[in-house]
Amino acid sequence: MVATLLLAGGTATVSAQNLTEEQQKECNANSSISTEATKAGNYQDAYLPWKSVLETCPTLRYYTFTDGAKILKGLMSKIKDRKSADYQKYFDELMQLYDLRIKYTPDFQAKGTRVPSIGTIQGIKGVEYLAYSPTPNLDTAYGLLKQGVDAEKENADGSVLHYFVDMSLQKLKANPALKEEFFQDYLTAADYAEKAYYAEADSARKMKLGIVKDNIEAMFINSGTASCEDLQELFGPKVEASQNDSVYLKKAIAIMKVMKCTESQAYFQASYYMYKIHPTADAAVGCGYMSFQKGDYDAAIKYFDEAINLESNPERQAQIAVAAAAALIGQKRYSQARGYLYKAIGFNSKYGQAYIQLAQIYAASPNWSDESALNRCTYFVVLDKLQQAKRVDPSPKVTEEANKLIGAYSQYTPKAEDLFMLGIKKGDRVEVKGWISETTTVR
Repeated sequence: MVATLLLAGGTATVSAQNLTEEQQKECNANSSISTEATKAGNYQDAYLPWKSVLETCPTLRYYTFTDGAKILKGLMSKIKDRKSADYQKYFDELMQLYDLRIKYTPDFQAKGTRVPSIGTIQGIKGVEYLAYSPTPNLDTAYGLLKQGVDAEKENADGSVLHYFVDMSLQKLKANPALKEEFFQDYLTAADYAEKAYYAEADSARKMKLGIVKDNIEAMFINSGTASCEDLQELFGPKVEASQNDSVYLKKAIAIMKVMKCTESQAYFQASYYMYKIHPTADAAVGCGYMSFQKGDYDAAIKYFDEAINLESNPERQAQIAVAAAAALIGQKRYSQARGYLYKAIGFNSKYGQAYIQLAQIYAASPNWSDESALNRCTYFVVLDKLQQAKRVDPSPKVTEEANKLIGAYSQYTPKAEDLFMLGIKKGDRVEVKGWISETTTVR
């Protein structure tokens, strides 16, 4: 394909090994001129010497390709009419530049030059095609992005993953018969984005990957392509027909989980069949939800425990522990639920939602003393947990929910005069007994 594109582009090249001494001097001079002009943002003056280097000695320096992209995009930015012949010329050259960059990547790698992989360049070409094409073709953009995603997997640039899902969604909107292809594309990109996110150690890059991961999920959820009823209709028969196909069952579980269709029969059945073939954390969680819905709470907890043991990612383990706590809270087994909430915090110390649930179960059990004022001290502990939720997780969602509950529970704290009669004043430490057994400060 690359060879065909190069022939179509008509870009002649001369091997660096066959250059005459004069040609070598000319290449070095032109490279120096174009580089300095590019640094100065003078793309018009940079264009011809850069073009000469690209045609005569493309492997002279790698920045011939990176500078070339800057030059061509800079020239295109000055043309208001994207359908003009000049704009189309520069755009075609930009696409050909990426093809040449792909072609010569092995040459630079052989010389020991550290350069992006071919898959990375393919993905970037797809993003640039979308950004600069005067008349972008959906299938072309999708194909370029898919090449990059398939080649780089979790190492693909976040923008490539994002636009790959976006193009798949646009294809689906143009042709509703492509629903399953869109689901598969979403699962592929979401899986790679999640792996990249959890593997990233640098906090700044991790934050950016988190945004990409969330945006991909949001695109899928907001696509309007499937309700839980649609997914039940789509997956129900296929799940039954694929009871021994772990690959298909895993995909079905993942999609219904993202769409929050974890109460659908298809989700339960897919989880059950997957659990029988190969017990995974997701399959065990699905069986836990199924048992919970049937009222078999002990079985639900057993499955959630197994899911925690099968899962290796601490953040996911925390989420499963909170799901187990929710099942116990539904039965008003608050003390046992607290144990799972602290498990969740142990897995993920920044899990604000676990602290919020702790506050709520404490608020549901304020009566541990014969003294009404002491019982009301329980709400100081409740407020402690809500404040802690905001400290460990300052995200807007947690902050908003915690502030709302703080406003609601603050009215139930004891009056100063009532505590005074018990010899307790502001700043004193009070132990809230019963199953809660926590110490708090009077304020």
